[in-house]
Amino acid sequence: MENYFKGKNVEEQMERDKIPINSLPVDFLWMQVKGGSKMTNLLSHASGILEDKATSTVVWSGAGVAISKVISCAEILKRKFSLKYQVTKLTFKSVEEYWEPKLDGLETIVVKRQIPVIHILLSSQEIEDTQQLGYQTLDGNTFWETNKSFIKQNHAQKTKKPFKHKTNISKTKITEN
Repeated sequence: MENYFKGKNVEEQMERDKIPINSLPVDFLWMQVKGGSKMTNLLSHASGILEDKATSTVVWSGAGVAISKVISCAEILKRKFSLKYQVTKLTFKSVEEYWEPKLDGLETIVVKRQIPVIHILLSSQEIEDTQQLGYQTLDGNTFWETNKSFIKQNHAQKTKKPFKHKTNISKTKITEN
C-alpha cells in the first residue's frame, strides 16, 4: 500500500424512505448525526421542535463513529421529554474507498466496505407495530415480567457467598512418620 494514496470515498446516502422502521408517521423529525456533529447543537434543535409540539416523533440516524453519539442523544432526549415508545434498528451502508497509484502502470484499487448504521425512533405517541424487532417502551418491561421466575432463580444463586467456610490451619494436627 506504500505505492498508493487515498483518493475519494463514495458513500451510499441515507434516504428518508429507506429507514427500516415499520409504520413511520408522515411528520417525523429526522436527525442525521455525523461524526463531527456537536451534541449540544443536535439536542437543542430536536428539543426546540419537540417543545413547539411540531412533531411527537424523532428518528435519530448515524453511521460508523457517529453511532455512540446517536445513542447518547436519543437517551438524553428520551429522558428529558419522557418519550415512552422506542424502536431501534441496525443496518449497514456501502462505502467505496478509492486508492490511487503513486507509480505509473498500477491500477486504481477500489475497496468496498459495509459500515454499520443505527436508527432510533422515539415517540410520545404509541407506535402501531408493537411486534416488530427492536420495539420497547418505558412502561412495559414485558420480557422481564415474563421471566421473573428465571430472574429470581438467578438472583438466589448470585447471593451465595463463595468463601463462607474458613479452615483454621492452626487447629489441624500434622503427624510425622
